[in-house]
Order: sequence, then C-alpha cells, then structure tokens
Amino acid sequence: MPNLPPVIRLMRPKQWVKNAFVFAPLLFSGVFTDMLSVQHSLSAFIVFCLASSATYVLNDYNDIENDRKHPVKSKTRPLASGEVSKPQARILMVVLYGVVALSALVYPKVVAVVAAYLLLNVAYTFYLKHQPVLDIFTIATGFVLRVYAGAVSLDVPLSSWMFITTLSLALFLAAIKRRQELMKSGNKARSVLQFYTIELVDKYAEMSATCAILFYSLFVISDKPDMVYTIPFVLFGLYRYWFIVESKDSGESPTDALFADRWLQLTILGWIAACFYSLTV
Repeated sequence: MPNLPPVIRLMRPKQWVKNAFVFAPLLFSGVFTDMLSVQHSLSAFIVFCLASSATYVLNDYNDIENDRKHPVKSKTRPLASGEVSKPQARILMVVLYGVVALSALVYPKVVAVVAAYLLLNVAYTFYLKHQPVLDIFTIATGFVLRVYAGAVSLDVPLSSWMFITTLSLALFLAAIKRRQELMKSGNKARSVLQFYTIELVDKYAEMSATCAILFYSLFVISDKPDMVYTIPFVLFGLYRYWFIVESKDSGESPTDALFADRWLQLTILGWIAACFYSLTV
C-alpha cells in the first residue's frame, strides 16, 4: 500500500487480514445471522487490528538498524527508510497501546486475550524470535489467540478441533515463512535462521499441513458433517499456496501471497460460501 501516509504504512494495515481468524468462532458457531454477535466479533477484530499494529511498530522500532541494512526493508519500512522518525513511532505506539487499554472498559474479556497476545509479541520481539522452534510456535500461537478472542467475544467455548486445526495451519504458514527467508537471504535475514535448513523447515511445513488437513477433516466429519463439501476447498487452498511458494517464490509474507493470487482469493471465498451454505441449509 505505497500510496498511504508513512505513519499508516507503519501500522501495516495490509496485515490486518490475518485478524480475520477472529471471525472463525462466529462462522462455526452458526450465530453469524445474529447482528449482536456480528457486532461483538467485529469489535474484537478492530481491537486485534490495533494490537497487531502496535506490535508491528514495536518490532520495526527494535529492528530499525538491521532493516536499514536490508535491500528491501530499507526502502519499504517507514522507520528504516526515514519516512517516520523514532519520536513519531513512539507516539504512535503509546496511542495504539492506549486505545487497546481503553477498550477493556467495554470488552474486558477480549482485551485480556489481546493483552496476552501483546505480551507474547513483546517477548517475541526481544527474545523468542531468536530461539529456534520457539519462534515458529510463537507466531502460530498468535493465530490461536485471535481465534480464542473471537470465541470470548461471543461467550462461546473454543472448540478443541478449531484450536488444533488453527495451530497446525499457523505452524504451516510460519514454517513456510522461515523457508522463504532462507531461500531469499540465507541465514542473514535474521539470527534464528542459522539454526534452520531448507530441508528441516520443509519437513515442519509438510507435517503441519498434513495435520491441518487431518484435523479439519475429522472436525467436519465428526461435528459438522454437512460441511464435508468444504474439505476440497481446504485441500486446494493448501496445494495452491504451496504452488505459489515453489513456482512464484512467494510465501515469505502469507498476506502478500494472498493478495497477489486470484485463485487463492477465489478458493477462500468459495470456502466461506460453502460454509455459509452448509450451516444455514
């Protein structure tokens, strides 16, 4: 989103699509026709967008010197390129964290989950992203917390199937992200990459993708048999994503891969439509 003001780009609004995981409990609980439930889920989504933006600003602030040495990030990251100053970034962080804190007055349970997400990402920024395996699981846990926040906003329990499926899918995306970083920059992009090899993260990705398909299929067959027709969309989506990674050298950013591939977008829309149809008919 190059046409946006630098301060807005620092918040990485393009990455907010990841927060759509918040809506998973709304969809699978079948209450998406209730406007109050939709409002609660949408509010949780907005709070998570603010929290994730605060996390991105903190991460860019902490990594500014390394980003300035990076051939791409030095030009695309507003802090590294000098479009946004450090004082401006600090003010933005205070505002974002402050708004999230004030949200606790309206949605205390949701903000409690968001607070866990923020603390986890502070730990990731300063320590966990340098620890092999822990870094991948930390990224994946952020997606699980998004789904959990969606469940909390609706006051419904988080399905065990949804938990393990989300974790497996997120581990797949995180492993692919590390794989592509290794492919493009070797172990120079970030310190933790010195502990990984292409072969190792490929095994992580394959195992996680297999688990995601298995657990999702078991969830559908055992709990939501009418949704069996959504399984092919999940299979095609994973196949297509891996095709994008291998043939188009994408995948370092799942969001960029999604926005760049029309077939992947159509697959997700088809899956959503199939879910709506299965849960309403």
